[in-house]
Amino acid sequence: MIKLHGFAVSNYYNKVKLALLEKGVPFTEVHQGTRSTEEAVLAASPLAKIPFITTGQGALCESQPILEWLEDAYPQPPLLPADPFAAAKVRELTIFIDWHLEMTARQLYGAVFFGGTPLSESNKARIRQELEKSIAGFRRLAKFAPYVAGDAFTQADCSAFNNLPLVGMATKAAYGEDLLLAGGVDYKGYVKLVAQRPSAQRVADDRKAAQAKAA
Repeated sequence: MIKLHGFAVSNYYNKVKLALLEKGVPFTEVHQGTRSTEEAVLAASPLAKIPFITTGQGALCESQPILEWLEDAYPQPPLLPADPFAAAKVRELTIFIDWHLEMTARQLYGAVFFGGTPLSESNKARIRQELEKSIAGFRRLAKFAPYVAGDAFTQADCSAFNNLPLVGMATKAAYGEDLLLAGGVDYKGYVKLVAQRPSAQRVADDRKAAQAKAA
């Protein structure tokens, strides 16, 4: 059986967890923190990042390759369109959300979520400029029709459902306004739609329970 290693507060852990649940693939969860120096962890995830999975064939790290493997190994129900170009567009959108939206907003997390050293005004301005550019690009790619890549739930939704609220919350805390909403990305209704899915409810409930326990 697949083992998913990480913790339920992590958005990328939940990206993979949502895909597993959507596909109905049996898995167990193994709590694993970051920055481990254990050889067993480094053998599976060389930078000790989470999530990673262990399988009967071996280990696999990084959320997007894990989703790609799941799609190949467990093709039903699909999280990518059958048409190769349409599938590539879903992958494009997923990577855009992960790397141009969330990873840019992540520069804010230490200061706004974890009580870290406040960012300098120049850094905050730089990050805001990067985010506004990325949000404008995302608006060109996203469909919200009703799902983020179109009329079907896909890998892009596994990313968007777990990442867009974080971007919104972080920018609201840092700048006093949700830069996604300010940039014309009305994602709130979309998140509510996805949240009705049993898989998303499970992810959200487990995340809230983990946050409460940590608090």
